[in-house]
Amino acid sequence: MPERYFETFGDGEPTTLFAHGFGGSIRDTRPFGTGVHGSKTFMHFRGHGGRPAPHEPWTYAGLAGELRETADAVGATRALGVSMGAGALARVLSETPDRFDKAAFVLPAALDARRGAEERALSAERMRHVAALAANGDVAAVRAELAAREPAPVRDLPAAQAWLTHRAELLVTTDAKYGLNLPGEVAVDDIESLAAVDVPTLVLTHEGDEAHPVSVAEAYAAALPQAKLIVLPAGSILWLGRSEVRSAIQGFFNDG
Repeated sequence: MPERYFETFGDGEPTTLFAHGFGGSIRDTRPFGTGVHGSKTFMHFRGHGGRPAPHEPWTYAGLAGELRETADAVGATRALGVSMGAGALARVLSETPDRFDKAAFVLPAALDARRGAEERALSAERMRHVAALAANGDVAAVRAELAAREPAPVRDLPAAQAWLTHRAELLVTTDAKYGLNLPGEVAVDDIESLAAVDVPTLVLTHEGDEAHPVSVAEAYAAALPQAKLIVLPAGSILWLGRSEVRSAIQGFFNDG
C-alpha cells in the first residue's frame, strides 16, 4: 500500500481486521478487539483518519476494495465490520466467500435492494438533509440531526454528546461528507451470493436504532449459513452494554 491507513496491535496468529463505521475511527473501533486473541489490525476507510476520498458519492464496492486491500496487506484471516464496515465486509464475502475463516457484522445498516427498502429510503432522505447542512458549514444543525437518530436512552449521555459533536465536525470539515449518500446504497448486488459463505459468522445489533434496523441484521443472519444473531437492548453496542458486546465478540473469535 502506498500509504498505511491501518494500525496493528498484539502479535501472533490469527490476524483479525476491524473496520469502522461511517464517521468512526481506529480509536472508536479498538474496544471491539478487547480480549480477542492474536494480532488485531484496525483500518481507516476513505475520508477518515486522513485517508483521501474521491469527491464523488461512495459505493460499497469501493469500500470493499479498501477493506480487501488492508486484509491482504496484513494477512488477516478474520474480520469484523461495524455498520458501514459491515456492509463492506459483506461485499467482500459476496465476491470471495472463502476470504475469511470467521466474520462478524456489528450494527449492519445495509444489505441488498430487497431488504429494508423503506428504512433505507427514509434514511437516505435524512442524510440528504444532513448533507445540505454540512455544505453550509452548520455544525450545530448537523449535530442536532445526528442526535435525533440516536436511541433515546443514550443521546444525552456525556460520551454520546462528545461523539456527536466530533462526528458533526467531521462531516462539515472533511471528505467524509462525500459518503453521506451511503444510506441509499446496497452492500451486495445479490443476497444469494452470501449462501456460499460457509464459515462461522456473528451478527450483532441492538433494538431501537433507526439507522441500523433489526430487520437488516435478521436478513444478514438468514442469508449466512452459519450465522449467530444477537440482538441487545437499545443503546447497548456503543454505550450501555459494552461488557455484553465484548463477551459476545470474544466468545465468537476466541472459540476454537
